[in-house]
Order: sequence, then C-alpha cells, then structure tokens
Amino acid sequence: MKYILWLLKAAIFFTLFAFALNNQQNATVHFFFGTQWTAPLVLVVLTAFAAGLVAGVLGMVPRWLKHRSAAQRAAQPAPAAPAAAPAADAAPATPALPPHDLHGI
Repeated sequence: MKYILWLLKAAIFFTLFAFALNNQQNATVHFFFGTQWTAPLVLVVLTAFAAGLVAGVLGMVPRWLKHRSAAQRAAQPAPAAPAAAPAADAAPATPALPPHDLHGI
C-alpha cells in the first residue's frame, strides 16, 4: 500500500512538472487602471491557486476561532452545584443535548 501511494504521488508530481514545462510562454494579466503583469503562464496559474488558498483560509478563520473557544469552554470543569438529596420517586436526569447550530447551519 505504501508503494502504491508513492507511485501516485510520483505520477501527480511528474504530471504537474510536465504541465509547467509545456506552459512556459508568457501570459499577460491586465489589472485595473491600465496596469499589467507579464509572467510565464505556469507562474500565473500558481499565483491564482495560492491566492485562492489564502482567501479560503482567511474565510475560515472566524469559524475556527469560534469552534476553538467553544471547545475550550467545554473542556473547563463546570461550577459545582450544591448537592441535594435525590428524591426516591424522582426520575433520573437526562443528559444535556448539544446545541443544534454546531456547524453553523
């Protein structure tokens, strides 16, 4: 199984390497106000991919921080409540259910 994964990784690498070698011609990206950037096509594609990764990570940061603080609050011990003697005819306590908006849906 380990060798199959290495073969898959090598195939992906050589495919991307061949893509880079086949796309060395210059491409011009036109921005606003007449500015432009001329670079090899593979560099333009790599830059667009990296910009998409950065935008995706920045979009997820608030949610990650929210879940991290919720996990820290859940890990802290709850304050001790005064112990009361349970009544003999009382029903057993049901466990608390987690909130329904756990994933923001």
